[in-house]
Amino acid sequence: MRIRIVDAFTERPFAGNPAGVVILDTDTFPDDGWLQRVASEVNLAETAFAHPLPEAAEADWALRWFTPVTEAPMCGHATLATTHVLKTTGAATGTVRFATLSGVLSATADDGGSITLDFPTAALTALPVPQQTAEVAGALGAEIVSAHHAGPHIDDLLIELADEKTVRALAPDLAALKRISHRGVIVTAAAEDPTRGYDFVSRMFAPAVGIDEDPVTGSAHTALAPYWSARFGRDELTGLQVSARSGLVRTVLRGDRTLLTGGAVTVIDGELLA
Repeated sequence: MRIRIVDAFTERPFAGNPAGVVILDTDTFPDDGWLQRVASEVNLAETAFAHPLPEAAEADWALRWFTPVTEAPMCGHATLATTHVLKTTGAATGTVRFATLSGVLSATADDGGSITLDFPTAALTALPVPQQTAEVAGALGAEIVSAHHAGPHIDDLLIELADEKTVRALAPDLAALKRISHRGVIVTAAAEDPTRGYDFVSRMFAPAVGIDEDPVTGSAHTALAPYWSARFGRDELTGLQVSARSGLVRTVLRGDRTLLTGGAVTVIDGELLA
């Protein structure tokens, strides 16, 4: 079967977040062990597996995501990558609906090639600083301005730091972060200069699920969007994830749903032999 590597949330190759994509021609998923072994072999933040559903189903495709070590309940960049493959190969047209562990998620491509994902907005619960954040602050090596838990689908800590420079310079203790009982830690700050085309910056660390630093995390923006929209008083924002590869995520907050828009580029198209 075919396996592709797609860079998501970017318009150019070797940037954004790479995801493995396997489109199955069966009506069920293979054994979970095989799915996990393939994801471990690909060794990217996520590998997506999709198979078509019958016409009477609530969605068009079933979709699952795996990190190198575990199944993920939600993944934005691998959903965008999967949609890109379905569109560019002619396997799907119009809006594509995916049945996932996070419910039915939809994706729509525009004429310019950008893809918009419709995801559930994360619920944010404020955490006292420093009472409940001392361990996180120690692992990050930075003073925390505010902290929230983001759930239910992503189970991340959303941490605001002092400024963009602090987020960019961060060199956390990954072993210490791995001991924190959440999927990952999102760090963020307002853009130093909004005229550069983005409103806020972020980075995402998730060593507990086999991802030391995720290059561009779509699902994290379901928490970042409501957080910064409340701060700026605007429903439409652009986030820049300032990892080494970097990538832009355009967000639109619509109550309990968040729209995430970005581009994608296929960089590898090969054959899976095992």
